Amino acid sequence: MEILKNYIDGAWTPSTSKETIDIVNPATQEILAKVPYGKGTQKDIDLAVASASKAYQEWSKVPVLKRVQVLYRLKSLMEENTEVLAEIITKESGKTYGESVGEIQRAIENIEVACGTPMLMAGDVIEDIATGIDEMMIRQPIGVAACITPFNFPSMIVFWFLPYAIATGNAFVVKPSEKVPMTMMKIFEFIDQLDIPKGLVSLVHGGKDSVDAILEHPTIKAVSFVGSTPVARYIYSKGTANGKRVQAQGGAKNPVVILPDADIEMSTRIIADSVYGCAGQRCLAASTIITVDDQKRQIKDALYETVKSRTTGYGLDREVNMGPVITPESKARITGLIQKGIDEGAKILLDGRNASIAGYEKGNFLNPTILENVALDKELIRTEIFGPVMSLISMKNIDDALKFVNSGNYGNMACLFTGSGANARRFRNEADAGNIGINIGVAAPMAQFPFSGWKDSFFGDLHGQGKHAIEFFTQTKVIIERWPNIWSRKF
Repeated sequence: MEILKNYIDGAWTPSTSKETIDIVNPATQEILAKVPYGKGTQKDIDLAVASASKAYQEWSKVPVLKRVQVLYRLKSLMEENTEVLAEIITKESGKTYGESVGEIQRAIENIEVACGTPMLMAGDVIEDIATGIDEMMIRQPIGVAACITPFNFPSMIVFWFLPYAIATGNAFVVKPSEKVPMTMMKIFEFIDQLDIPKGLVSLVHGGKDSVDAILEHPTIKAVSFVGSTPVARYIYSKGTANGKRVQAQGGAKNPVVILPDADIEMSTRIIADSVYGCAGQRCLAASTIITVDDQKRQIKDALYETVKSRTTGYGLDREVNMGPVITPESKARITGLIQKGIDEGAKILLDGRNASIAGYEKGNFLNPTILENVALDKELIRTEIFGPVMSLISMKNIDDALKFVNSGNYGNMACLFTGSGANARRFRNEADAGNIGINIGVAAPMAQFPFSGWKDSFFGDLHGQGKHAIEFFTQTKVIIERWPNIWSRKF
């Protein structure tokens, strides 16, 4: 069985760790490969950072217009190999082939935006700030940066950070999820073809030991992370305690409000895609659906009819709407939370716990589930399920709905379905979340905008993507200068 290698100093290198874990196809339980894991991976981080530090000294002096040329080449390679990448993503993460293609497109869009770095990282100048004195602000790279990424988007999330980091002149170390490292292995075959210094971009496998090595390494100046809120809080606390810049995206519990004037047919179709896309394993999945006023029965019936027609199965089957969840442990956790909701008083309208897919009986499959009247004062209404489960509740009016939306610990996304411009404007202004959708089920920002998150959904100041990423990977320097033959004088 193949043991995956690291990519360090421009070469594929065996890990110093002898411990490995299996990479498992969640639909078939086939072991795809083995990945290094355990304490030895700390040494791998040291090797990668030493190489990255040397490469940074060379790369930071390369003109920005030349730096972005390698991104154009990477974009082409990603586009040319979309089908190959999509198949790998589906095999190791379980999502459908169409979802995998969409993920790759989102990664490519970030490369495209990062190609605008010559403009995005431009500084400011004021001539004659005082007589004969000019002042300017420039942006310079910070050094070596690293990212730690989750299983649910094996390609996209790395590209919230990587293209911006290298376009602004930094070196970069990638630590992919040990559950889905094969996608980045393929992408690093493309990176190997780029005209960049050896060691500028590294790939290092591992688990918590490699994560801690990143957080503690004195040469790494910035860390980007996406994952659950408890881990995001840990990453942020430990990283900042070691003097690093940290952007740590956490979990979510995303509410969707449906007002009586919403288009029912459109809303239910969009909401079903939001709740059950990627089997609910994304931080922008809708999870709590709030009907308002007297249309509860109509919405409930429409959602039920829409959701029950969705097809679960192996993601490489192009007719499938939803794949498996990532591990047997995740499946057990989700089914346990469904039962907990029932025990707390919820009514189950659609039960997806006994899914069995012909030919894939060992897969981690769940069918779409709908719970009605989830208790507002119990654990389930606040817990991130991270699976294909919809909680359906009802409020009297938009005031109560907004109060509920803003009462949660998370603040990743909130959406409203309505035909009223006034209510839409109020909601986008008053809802306490970083990403707002109006008649949108997944308010995922395009690459030009930051992937915002509030409250326990984000720790840090600058988010991934766009201008925020440019600012995160650069530091400002202010220069005040005067030349001897022009002295300040009083007018």
